[in-house]
Amino acid sequence: MFAIVKIKGFQYLAKPHDKLIVPKLDGEPNSEVSFDEVLFLKKDNQTYIGNPFIKGAKVLAKIVAHKRAPKVHVFKFIRRENYRRLKGHKQPLTEIEIISIDYQNQN
Repeated sequence: MFAIVKIKGFQYLAKPHDKLIVPKLDGEPNSEVSFDEVLFLKKDNQTYIGNPFIKGAKVLAKIVAHKRAPKVHVFKFIRRENYRRLKGHKQPLTEIEIISIDYQNQN
């Protein structure tokens, strides 16, 4: 069983007990979050495709930790002008663990 779920504008392949790193979510570590925007679902031998989302499908996950991505350096330079600027940025991320994928058929 797996699902393709939309989280904060990005699409992720979610399987039970998988760990994903997603953009920062609101919530404390060890709290549960649910995602209703499921685009695709494969359960047993059944395949469900959303239009754009599957009604009744939900992915439950647990927040494991909040992290920061490796530093990205932004360097601006204009030659012969003595212009140099160096900035760094670390993107805030959240690590989640998929608990279950639920689907209640609405047909």
